[in-house]
Amino acid sequence: MNGDPGAGATRGFTFAHLSDLHLSTPAALTPREGLGKRALSYLSWQRKRRHEYRPEVLDALRADLAAASPDQILISGDLTQLGQPAECEQARRWLESLGDPLRVALVPGNHDCLLAAPWAATLGRWQPWLAGDEPTPESTPFPSLRRRGSVAFVGLSSAVPTAPLLATGRLGARQRARLESLLIELGREGRFRVLYLHHAPVPGEDRWRKHLVDAPALAALIARAGVELVLHGHHHRTRDAQLDGPLGRIPAHGVASASALGGHGEAAAYSRYRLWAAPDHWRVALERRRYQRASGTFVREEVRELSMPRCPTQEP
Repeated sequence: MNGDPGAGATRGFTFAHLSDLHLSTPAALTPREGLGKRALSYLSWQRKRRHEYRPEVLDALRADLAAASPDQILISGDLTQLGQPAECEQARRWLESLGDPLRVALVPGNHDCLLAAPWAATLGRWQPWLAGDEPTPESTPFPSLRRRGSVAFVGLSSAVPTAPLLATGRLGARQRARLESLLIELGREGRFRVLYLHHAPVPGEDRWRKHLVDAPALAALIARAGVELVLHGHHHRTRDAQLDGPLGRIPAHGVASASALGGHGEAAAYSRYRLWAAPDHWRVALERRRYQRASGTFVREEVRELSMPRCPTQEP
């Protein structure tokens, strides 16, 4: 991987965050599926989603990412519409076209796990992109961890099957316990810790139907262990929030869908980050890019610089 922010490289270390691609075309429902939760999502896709989440937007996204060539790409879930095995295979082919799994990291979203399904037939098809650096049991790779220079990317899965009309998420006690020890370890190593998941992590900001059930427990964990940046999707809207941390407030950024035309909300967008290290703080340049329907390209919408304190034990 090129770029090491801890070494003070001029270029800095770059990474991109995208989410909610909804890139697949569902297969016709079986009679059994027609009686369950997938039926509601299929109807939504037929009526609205197939007109809003478009392959031409994804083509423009892929071209924009190729031109920027970030050191790492993070995808925070919802690659599919219904989580069918055939959709997961479509998503796998798109991931292959995006880049080497070492440069592309993924966590699932609620649409990818509408129903309980065999791992190998669904999410297991994405194993190279879900995996961290170290081998883990295939069906339980989370938290995933990728160390890249002075940056650590930690992926969480909040995707669990839920009842009809619900799109809630849950991390669970086991995943949270492993996460806390990881964050403490990575803080001692002096790394810039990026936490990414599908559901929004800020307690009290979401409707009950779509919230992260254990967001209060996650927020309390982050307040104890610390992290430098939290990224999420799920709401198809740009969000800027903050969480409490041991050294101050921590940015929590939500991103819009990466494939939306904008007919029913925000047009597609994604974020680029460039990171440098100073002796007592991290410098982060944030660039948000938005799909422009008239030109069929992604263009710069916003640029700003963030500063996060470095832990006193961290060496530049």
